[in-house]
Amino acid sequence: MPRILLVEDDINLGTLLKEYLNAKKYETDLEADGLKGLKAFRRETFDLCILDVMLPEKDGFTLAREIRIINPEIPIIFLTAKSMKSDILEGFKAGADDYLTKPFSMEELLMRIEAVLRRSSQTTQQMEFRLGKYLFDANKQILTASDEVINLTTKESELLKLLCRHTNHVLDRNYALKAIWKDDNYFNARSMDVYITKIRKILKKEPGIQIMNVHGKGYKLITDIN
Repeated sequence: MPRILLVEDDINLGTLLKEYLNAKKYETDLEADGLKGLKAFRRETFDLCILDVMLPEKDGFTLAREIRIINPEIPIIFLTAKSMKSDILEGFKAGADDYLTKPFSMEELLMRIEAVLRRSSQTTQQMEFRLGKYLFDANKQILTASDEVINLTTKESELLKLLCRHTNHVLDRNYALKAIWKDDNYFNARSMDVYITKIRKILKKEPGIQIMNVHGKGYKLITDIN
């Protein structure tokens, strides 16, 4: 069941949307302000975000930009009473995949959710990545070069895949733990540190590839090789 983060400060509308989406088999978490929305996104794993623009504590555009830092691939739909062209353009600059002005029909929102999730699924299906001289096949869990084949464990492969999908961007630590280990407790965090060290050793022959620790945030796979 796809999971949606809905951030809407109109409690009546938010509750109505949550109940409708749950009935349509979308597990939906409702938060009433931007700060709570960001905390929920850091705490849990979602497939889609639906954000009101005019939110207390943190507006929807700011929230979307901060969510994009954590997960650049997460699809985002804005809900807003604003219909000015400049507002719509600002929404897309903030990372929107779609933009729906109020009032709207539940059926239209549902169709847009389905369309955005289809596009997102097609985008995130990439399973092969170039890392310098290596070709990483996430399906087969192998790194190959002209003179060697390196077999990866499932956890190594899943972690490297997330790093590749966030190349030159920070991979949020809690997001990675939730995505791979399903829990961000201390022991899983220590386990992930061990796997990061293993991946660094595997890639040490490739000077153009580096995995940096970003203090208080997570990791960044940096590559200066096209």
